[in-house]
Formats: sequence, C-alpha cells, structure tokens
Amino acid sequence: METVKNVKFRIKRWIPEEGRFRVDTFEVPVFKGMTVLEGLIYIKENLDPSLAFRRSCRMATCGICGIIINGKPMLACATQILHLNSDVLTLEPLKNLPLVKDLVVDHTPFFEKQREIKPYIIREGGEEEYWNPSREYLQTPEEVEEYLQFSYCLTCALCYSACPITGTNPNYLGPQALMNAYRFIADSRDEGLLIRLDIVDSPDGCWGCHLAGSCSDACPKGVDPALAIQLLRRKIIERDLGYIKAVKGAPLAPPLPYVEEAKEVKPPKFTVRGAQKKIKEIMEKFVEQP
Repeated sequence: METVKNVKFRIKRWIPEEGRFRVDTFEVPVFKGMTVLEGLIYIKENLDPSLAFRRSCRMATCGICGIIINGKPMLACATQILHLNSDVLTLEPLKNLPLVKDLVVDHTPFFEKQREIKPYIIREGGEEEYWNPSREYLQTPEEVEEYLQFSYCLTCALCYSACPITGTNPNYLGPQALMNAYRFIADSRDEGLLIRLDIVDSPDGCWGCHLAGSCSDACPKGVDPALAIQLLRRKIIERDLGYIKAVKGAPLAPPLPYVEEAKEVKPPKFTVRGAQKKIKEIMEKFVEQP
C-alpha cells in the first residue's frame, strides 16, 4: 500500500532483567487505514524482533491488545494511526497491573477481582437443571435489554487501567468487576441478587468509586461501568429500605415435543433434464479411477 507519511513510535518498554523502563523510538511508514497494532507488527518484523506485545483477533473482540496510546488506554487493533493526528505516538503498557515485558502486563489481579463477584448465573434452588442443563431459561427481549449493554464487555482491562481508585487501592474491586456484578443482577435468569449486593457493599466495592468516569471514557465498547456502579448503589439502598428482597429467576422453557420416529429426508428431485444420468456417469468414472 502507498505510504502516506512516516510516524515515530516512542515505546516505553519494561525491561524485567534490569527492573526499569527504556524508551525506544522507531520510524514506521504509515498507509491509510493502518492501525497501531499493524505498526507494532511492522516494528517486530522489520526493525526489532525482540519487541513484546499481545495480539489475537485484530478486530476489537478479544481485548488483549490494550495499551496506552498518547496517554489514554486504547485497543491497538481498533486505533488507526492517522486518526490520532500526530507524527509521534507514545506507547506504554497498561497501568495498575503487574509488568511482564515491554508492553505486556499480567492480568491476573484483574481476573481475580472479577471472580470475586461470581460472574455466572446463580440459581438458589440447587435444582438438577442448574448442574445438568437440558433447556434454556425463558427471557423476553425487554429483559435482555436490561443487561445487554453491560454484556458487551471484552475484559480488556482498559477501564481498570484508567481508574484512579484502582491505582491507589489494591483491594478495590475495580470498574469491570463491579459492572459485571450489576450485569448478572439485572439478568432475569439470575437469583444471586442479595449475594452479590453483600459482596459489593463495602468501601472496596461500589462505595469506593469516586465517580471520576475515566472507566467509561476508556471503554472501547460503550459499556459504561460508571453507570453500572451507580445502579449498584441504588440497588443497595433499595435493599436497605426493604423495597427489594430475594428474586425468583426466570422459568425453564418447556420441553420440545417428543418425536417417536425420525422422518427420512430424501434429496430433492432433479429439475434439469438429463442431470440424473449425467451425475451417474460422473460417479461411475470416479469409482473406476485407481
């Protein structure tokens, strides 16, 4: 592709052997539509094969290529270089997570926080269907809308990196975990409302948020974790005032009608004159081949 201009990549690299950062600068020829991730791949393939960064889907669905670009957490695969309107790009690893190498960080603390809020459907009855599912639970389109926005989360940790509270309080659950707690609370199939409210009702939970809003600003999918945290607070107040108690989850869908005998499905009849004969000749010739 035709090069539009050259852009300098200033990469803040973590050197684990030395326990320090090092800034390396590379000049990358940029074509129209080229993403930051493609720029990093160009550097690795042509300038410095030792450069470490993460990538996978290249289409903003896995969330693994998150880095800080010119001071803001962004997905490298979804950020076009020319759209940044800058001749110099400064790339850094995500903040608030342990460093591994160069632009690679360890997401373990991030996923541990998510695990604390029980990110799965809870059914209090302990019925057999919960452990050995055979059918789906009923849910109307309106009930899906209650949590759909929050289900778009990529677990990319951009909100976690942008959050100033996560950077100062290591025990804070973080915007993604709190958002996910509300996502399941709002799910009509779930019965874990009171369980999750007890988990997030603490200074390290939803009350630790200072409403900076940087999490929602950084989210590449418009999930809006800050909104979810406010909705969690409202649920806790409603519980304390006695307006809400344990909820009953959606019922199972009725079983499909039992079919005693499988119906034999035959191929459609030939509609082109002579087609059946022609197919037979081709198949006989194919069988005769060694």
